[in-house]
Amino acid sequence: MKTTIIALSIALQSLTSCDNVNQEESTSANVRSMASKDTPQEAPDFELPTPDGKRVKLSDFKGKYVLIDFWASWCGPCREENPNVVKAYQLFKDKNFTVLGVSLDNDKSKWISAIEADKLTWTHVSDLKGWESDVAAQYQVTGIPSSFLLDPNGKIIAQNLRGNELEEFLKKMLK
Repeated sequence: MKTTIIALSIALQSLTSCDNVNQEESTSANVRSMASKDTPQEAPDFELPTPDGKRVKLSDFKGKYVLIDFWASWCGPCREENPNVVKAYQLFKDKNFTVLGVSLDNDKSKWISAIEADKLTWTHVSDLKGWESDVAAQYQVTGIPSSFLLDPNGKIIAQNLRGNELEEFLKKMLK
């Protein structure tokens, strides 16, 4: 009975996120340390290539609200969340908001295919190192989808807003 409960618990967790089982620390503990409500932290800058090879820096987006969206083409929960991110992007892209997709893919063609299939029209970057991504390590990401919302000054003001939470938060911030 105990084994069945543990197996069900693991199965349910896999339905809501794709975890890197090689990581020892939990995402929620890491995210709390990066995005304290009392003292928003500066988001670490990074530079990665787009699918066409152009180098993009996070700091290129200063002055806008930016959702850094860690995801991958092979992650079912990420793909299920993409329509919510598309909706938020469409609603707020003209109100000083954008999305920066950071893929944890290893396969460039699958990454590009997922961008096209899910109609993800914002900027996308990846080092194509999967879980070995330096940026994922820099942001202490151990499960995806994972996101960080930055204010125009580059401070982390929220994390892991999913579904309607993202839209409702942006409505309050972008009046």
